[in-house]
Amino acid sequence: MDKFLGDDDKTAQFEAMAMPHLDAAYNLARWLTRNEHDADDLVQSAYLRAFRFADGFRGGDVRAWLLTIVRHTYYSALRDGAALRGDVSFDEALHGDDASTDPAAIAASRDTGRSVNAALAQLPQAFREVLVLKEMDDLSYKQIAQVTETPIGTVMSRLARARKLLLSYLKDGGQDGF
Repeated sequence: MDKFLGDDDKTAQFEAMAMPHLDAAYNLARWLTRNEHDADDLVQSAYLRAFRFADGFRGGDVRAWLLTIVRHTYYSALRDGAALRGDVSFDEALHGDDASTDPAAIAASRDTGRSVNAALAQLPQAFREVLVLKEMDDLSYKQIAQVTETPIGTVMSRLARARKLLLSYLKDGGQDGF
């Protein structure tokens, strides 16, 4: 019976530690896989892996630790030939800001959102990854370096290049094609 109480305690501790970061994990998974359903599967696999190895977490930044696991789970699946494939564009109706009820403003916002998402999708994986982690998940350079396992200087360089490519793509209307 004590064994089961220990399992409940471990589950409760893990939930308290990991669940606040579920949105960030899904956001990263969504941009890695480019598909909502594959992102769900990736987050589920990553959280299962994180739960299994939660005893090995030695403190520090929980969000960075979880996002590292999401990233490793994705790249392990690619390496093992079980690539999570698909390409579903970001759905502004689901994730957009409903603050405006002006149809023209909504249409303009959706067009801008689609343009940005299309541009993001065209970025090379390493650039898209750091841009999503910085701009959408609001991670620090140090956290991004931890998640991507690259030096902070590389993170800063990739982020600057990603922003430049994204801006170029948006200005050219997708004519460069990366």
